[in-house]
Amino acid sequence: MKRILLRMTSAALLTVSFAMPALAADTLKAIRERGKIICGTSPGVAGFSLQDANGRWEGFDTDICRALAAVIFNDPDKAAYVPLTSKDRLIALQAGEVDVLPRTTTWTLSRNASQGVTFTGVNYYDGQGFMVTRKLGVTSASQLGGASICVAQGTTSELNLADYFRKLGQKYEPTAFATSEEALRAYEAGRCDAYTTDISALSANMLKFRVPEEHVVLPEVISKEPLGPWVRSGDEVWFNLVRWTLFALINAEELGVTKANLAEMTKSTNPEIKRFLGQDGKFGEAMGVSNDWVVRIISAVGNYGESFERHLGQKSRLRLARGPNALWTQGGLQYSPPFR
Repeated sequence: MKRILLRMTSAALLTVSFAMPALAADTLKAIRERGKIICGTSPGVAGFSLQDANGRWEGFDTDICRALAAVIFNDPDKAAYVPLTSKDRLIALQAGEVDVLPRTTTWTLSRNASQGVTFTGVNYYDGQGFMVTRKLGVTSASQLGGASICVAQGTTSELNLADYFRKLGQKYEPTAFATSEEALRAYEAGRCDAYTTDISALSANMLKFRVPEEHVVLPEVISKEPLGPWVRSGDEVWFNLVRWTLFALINAEELGVTKANLAEMTKSTNPEIKRFLGQDGKFGEAMGVSNDWVVRIISAVGNYGESFERHLGQKSRLRLARGPNALWTQGGLQYSPPFR
């Protein structure tokens, strides 16, 4: 009897193990049947994902969603956005409430290994920092010993904060809030001496203050925060499509393919550009989409550099430098595998 039960249990486990990937592998099909892609986004971070006066979501992260909608439907507007807090974002992705999470979420071992989600690629290299009021008279994070520091729960910022002061051998007073917005409001109200999160978010949040000039971001960068889109584990087809959509944006900039010269580039005799734009080979079909999928991406949002400058760079309110987000050919870290 024990042997029979053991065989039955093993069979059941095998059934579950085969069924789970099968369910996960339906993402692209489910999106097509639904008629739109559902993207998890932040409740509102300038430059990355923020609603305009008409309720339209715009930003560096939402461009990933628009690019994917263009690939699947040839229409970048066939994307819906679900604002998610730091605590809820990965849970919502796990539960299938969103198809993809391009929401300022750091790639870490614990998240990738144990939460049923998979990181696809880095679209922004960031790091954690601190913001203080100028009147505090602090010029370095090392001077924050004993200070109260506002931080959002469910973020890598909490752990990084503890690690930083532990290494310094200093005490501090963590003041944690359910959301980044609550932590920011508490800091602005004077409930904390400092506010900590990713430096890009600090720059974006400073724009929300009544008098931004009264605040300053300290020079220290205390962590590595590689950000990018996440998907549920177990769906290799969807994982590859999201990952290579990001790579397409980066590769387009490297090859000099822009939204403005796209029509001209589709006539290029350069074999590398012909492969990239679907004039040669069937790379799109191999991933379950049209062979002109890269053309659709660039037509919708431009290349990586165009998206960066529009939302984060010198043409935006944030005026962030490319820094490590420059192409590898320009001293940065952004690098796409070859399209061949």
